[in-house]
This record gives sequence, C-alpha cells and structure tokens, in this order.
Amino acid sequence: MEQKTDTLLELHDLSVSFRMYERGASQRELTVISDLHLTVRPGEIVAVAGSSGSGKSLLASAILGILPDNATVRGHLHYKGEELTAERQQALRGTEIALVPQSVAYLDPLMKTGAQADGHKKPRPTVRREQLFARFGLPKQTGRLYPFQLSGGMARRVLLSTALLTDAALIIADEPTPGMSTEQAVEALTVFRELADDGRAVLLITHDIDLAFTFADRIAVFYAGTTVETAPAADFKEGPDALRHPYSKALWRALPQNGFTPIDGFQPVAVRLPAGCLYAPRCPHKTAECEEKVPPVREIRGGEVRCYRFTGKNGGCDVS
Repeated sequence: MEQKTDTLLELHDLSVSFRMYERGASQRELTVISDLHLTVRPGEIVAVAGSSGSGKSLLASAILGILPDNATVRGHLHYKGEELTAERQQALRGTEIALVPQSVAYLDPLMKTGAQADGHKKPRPTVRREQLFARFGLPKQTGRLYPFQLSGGMARRVLLSTALLTDAALIIADEPTPGMSTEQAVEALTVFRELADDGRAVLLITHDIDLAFTFADRIAVFYAGTTVETAPAADFKEGPDALRHPYSKALWRALPQNGFTPIDGFQPVAVRLPAGCLYAPRCPHKTAECEEKVPPVREIRGGEVRCYRFTGKNGGCDVS
C-alpha cells in the first residue's frame, strides 16, 4: 500500500476525563484517556486494537464531540490542519466525518431503513443504496423494512451502509462487523479498503485483529486509555520481532493462531492507574524508571512507541 504523507486527523496529548460524584456533593475527576497520540492520513485505514476498556470507543466520541456533559477533553485535535473545536465538530458530523456506531440502537425505530440509509438532509440516489445493500447480502426488500423487522446482523449492515453512503472524507467505524458472517465482514472491510484507495480515510476500531492486519495500513495499539504503539500492519504480519512495545508483542502471541498465550495480570482501571508506564505492572522487563515516569512517544523504525526499553539498536529491541 502506498505511503501517505498529508495528515487528515491529528491528535496529540489527548486526554479525556469525567467529573464524578463520590460521597455527598464531593467530586473527583476520573481520567480515562491520557496523552494519546494518533494521526490518520487520506488514503489509509488506521485500525485501533486493544482489549475492552482501553478507551477505543471513547476516542471516537471525543473526535466527534459527542461525549456527555460531564466530560472534559484536553490536548490537541486537528482536522485538515485546523483545530477541531466544538462548533467545527458539530458542523462536520455526518458530512465530512461519518460514524459507524457500535450499537444498532442508533437506527431510528420509526423510520424505514432505506430512508435512513439515504440520509435525512441530502437524499442520495436509491440505486446506490440498493447496490450497497445487495453487496452486503441484504434482501431487496430491506429498504422497506423497519429496524425491528431485521436480524441483528442485518441491522448492523444497514447501519454500516448509512455511513458508507455519505461523502465523508473520514469514516470512524466503531466495531462495525459483530453479528456478520466472515464473508460479510470481509466484504465490509473490502468496501473500506476501496474508499481508502479512492483517497478517503478510515479509523477502524475493532477486536477483529486478523481482519485489521489484512486490510489496514497501520495499527494503533491501545492500552488503558493511551496508545503504546503505532506500527505498519506489515509488522504485525511479520511477528513479534518486528514490533516495538512488549504489550504489542503479547497481543500478537495471544492470538489463537500464534499460541493463544495469556499474560499475567489485568489492565488497570481508571481509578487506579500506575504512576509511570501503564503497562509496567504486567511487564517482565520493567525498570524503576518505568514505574516512576510515563514514557514519551518516540518515532522508531517507521512507527511510534511509548517505551523506555526500546533502544532501536540494530533495528531491534532489547525486549523479546
């Protein structure tokens, strides 16, 4: 896949916290995303991978400006080189930036699916929608049905179509394939790939890492609310020696085809985050520095990593 240089979406030092009530009227601020770095360029698919609770879906909401009122977003969000303010987020939602939400409950239960896919503000040609429905294996009459008349997998494909039928330059897909057969999921990712090859960008939030390896250009690995590594998808295909962060290596080894090897411990929760590297409590290679200070993000060998132990010597890493 061709290397892209222009940046469409750029996030630096992004943090998301929530104001929470404890006893009585006392409040505390709970940080769930911290110091997150991510870039998405036109013409590429960036897949976001990581365990549940790592902040992947909150990232989508932060970009679109649809977090609840008790949320606070800090850091730098830029779209096409300009700051992504609340006003700009509202103006771009559904036009320049489209969301494939995780829940099919986003479908309007009182509107037929065809009308929803065609769009509320700017109707699109019905033939285009019918072609996409057919490509996703949806029966011809699907557009005349209401969401309650669909199976979960059918509703998922309709929801996906509502975003794909926009002319958005950036599509954020939050777990778009659950409930689909393997063939349907592959077809959905193939459509994403075609859109990216046509110059658009896709931020793909997924647990289906195998599909991400196949269709994405880069993989951003999330852990406890931050990015620990961003690497070319080819590095994940090559194996752990090509990866930079110990969690990325562990994630690769945990895949069924790679031994299904678990790692000890648990991902820390937001109320009890460690002071230094968030992965340090589970890392067999940690040092005192890892436990005391948060590692900076460094550009190493065509990717980015947040780790003190990565040396880059001989093109490799001092952890295996």
